[in-house]
Amino acid sequence: MIAWRYCMITLCVMVAMVSTVRAAGPIDIGSRLELMVDDYLIERMSGGARLQLHRPTPRQVVMTHDKPWEGSGCGYHAIFRDGDLYRMYYKSWQLTVRDRKLVFPHGLYGTYAESKDGIHWTKPELGLYDFKGSKKNNIIWDGPGGHDFTAFKDTNPACKPDAKYKAVASGKGGLIAFKSPDGIRWSLLRDTPVMKGCAFDTQNLAFWDTVRGEYRTYVRDFREGRRGIRTATSKDFVQWTPPVWLAYPGAPKEQLYTNQIAPYHRAPHLFIGFPTRYVERGWSDSMRSLPELEHRKLRASAHLRYGTALTEGLFMTSRDGVTFKRWGEAFLRPGPERPGQWKYGDNYIAWHVVETKSDIPGAPNELSIYASEAYWTGTSNQLRRYTLRIDGFVSIQSPLSGGEFVTKPLVFKGRHLVINFATSAAGSIRVELQDAAGKPIDGFALTDCPDVFGDAIERQVTWKNGADLNKLAGKPVRLRVILKDADLYSLRFRP
Repeated sequence: MIAWRYCMITLCVMVAMVSTVRAAGPIDIGSRLELMVDDYLIERMSGGARLQLHRPTPRQVVMTHDKPWEGSGCGYHAIFRDGDLYRMYYKSWQLTVRDRKLVFPHGLYGTYAESKDGIHWTKPELGLYDFKGSKKNNIIWDGPGGHDFTAFKDTNPACKPDAKYKAVASGKGGLIAFKSPDGIRWSLLRDTPVMKGCAFDTQNLAFWDTVRGEYRTYVRDFREGRRGIRTATSKDFVQWTPPVWLAYPGAPKEQLYTNQIAPYHRAPHLFIGFPTRYVERGWSDSMRSLPELEHRKLRASAHLRYGTALTEGLFMTSRDGVTFKRWGEAFLRPGPERPGQWKYGDNYIAWHVVETKSDIPGAPNELSIYASEAYWTGTSNQLRRYTLRIDGFVSIQSPLSGGEFVTKPLVFKGRHLVINFATSAAGSIRVELQDAAGKPIDGFALTDCPDVFGDAIERQVTWKNGADLNKLAGKPVRLRVILKDADLYSLRFRP
């Protein structure tokens, strides 16, 4: 009797779960771009298909922080495109160990650089603040908040002209806010912090979320002795909701330093983050084999973690700004052992990615990602550029032997399916459209789709009877995608 009741209860629960799923209905993706960065759209994968994290390609050093007011502790870069100009904001700081103590030869400043292409940068002489008797420098802020002054352009339609640019930073016992009419001349938004109650002791940031119509901030705090990230929202940039901790289902508990979260510019409903993983590894034979041992010992003389902690960049995504899929494998490893790497403070990825022209003539634009290196060495450090294909953070990848995935029921708006993909010369991608029950739709079955091969950011998929999907728009469909030696990075339905 007990077993029978248990079975009936289990059956009722299962029926309720199925009913809930059915009631939820298909996912309405409209005509927005969907990146293959998570399994949100995927119902099942089989064969050799899998989600594959990709890593950026190292390029040139684009900035050396070697001015007298800069130094080995420069960092917390914020980079964004503003019309025809790329803007960069960062802290200027010098870190020196002397007599087993950490000392700072000069103050902390907010500083500025700009570029026409995102590759070649200049430090303009702004004439705003004095440094040792001269205003010939690129300092934009000398006051509370210089430690992590992080600026952005406010795209809120209701933004006032004198606050077209905003910034946040740690100061005055909390998170302080700034405003500027031109991105160069700054003032405090108000004299007191806009938020308190967190540590705020690394780069904090904020932005206007165009999809949800609110400001969002991500700040540093500690939980159970670990460095972590909290988020809050605001309608006016002054009054903020109580900050909540981010969640990472399935990911291990790790110490996260910076967060570097922002909406992805091509798909702003997706939050993309590049948190820094902080690991204290202590002394070992491997630690002693890493570059610049004597300087490592010098830093450790002030505090063990200054010499034996390591940092690297991770990748994570979210659809609500709170719950993130975080990859355990590093997105940006320290790389080959060489002077200026494998140290605490290196591989901090700048906030955020920007689109730049490719170095290869005729190739499409690419993403530029910037990260610090040579931190805490001598009297300067540097910023290196890395590149990644557009939308190329993660792909659904399959070997030549093949693999496939099927989506959950979707509703789309548009006439054509376009994909961002890459195959080998022998590889291919084919797409079948199914109804919500999984039955191939006449004219759009797998046998109706010729092989798609090549390497393109946006390629239209065709079937035997053409590419027009207008008659299916607004109706629940599934995509069945077959891949052979191929990567699928993103897809969307367009007019």
